[in-house]
Amino acid sequence: MLVVRQGNPKGIRDWDDLIKPGISVITPNPKTSGGARWNYLAAWEFAKRKFGGDAQAKDFIGKLYANVPVLDTGARGSSITFAQRNQGDVFISWENEAWLLEKEFGSKVDVVYPSLSILAEPAVAVVDKNVDKKGTRAVAEEYLKFLYSEEGQDIAGKNFYRPAVSQKAIAKYSKQFPRLNLFSIDQAFGGWASADKAHFADGGSFDQIYLRK
Repeated sequence: MLVVRQGNPKGIRDWDDLIKPGISVITPNPKTSGGARWNYLAAWEFAKRKFGGDAQAKDFIGKLYANVPVLDTGARGSSITFAQRNQGDVFISWENEAWLLEKEFGSKVDVVYPSLSILAEPAVAVVDKNVDKKGTRAVAEEYLKFLYSEEGQDIAGKNFYRPAVSQKAIAKYSKQFPRLNLFSIDQAFGGWASADKAHFADGGSFDQIYLRK
């Protein structure tokens, strides 16, 4: 999501507004932040679709990062930079983080939904080696089940995460979450292994863009 200052004084509506002269963008470093990688790939795919291909997307990303005054190491640091240190015109954020910022700083920020975004579904699992070593298998398995229970899904919605499996929770929080045009990592980039190699490994697209600044 795009978090902007109250009233959206710079008129930011979509990804292509982030490359305009005079726009200051806050986003973490994709070399050190998992969340920043989602941001990067969402912007890349938007530009690829709108402007015609990977070369155009790379040029777009170069212009976007030219508008980034500071690269924090993680998403939390970027949240602080934007909301507490009052730097930047727009903060590229997780959806739940965007709404938590709006809730905490409601008189100071607004949330803008872009025309295209990326489907983020971080994995959750019981790791056999860990739970067996610590004797925590039972509680870990119950926690995993709870996440997808009616109560667990309701808690997710209350904390601005989109419920995934509970139709009751999905319906309850439908007004809170506008419909989004989403794509997945697999669809656009062939999975995380391919995306990491192409964009975030040493010598990948981010290095090519950022190191030449």
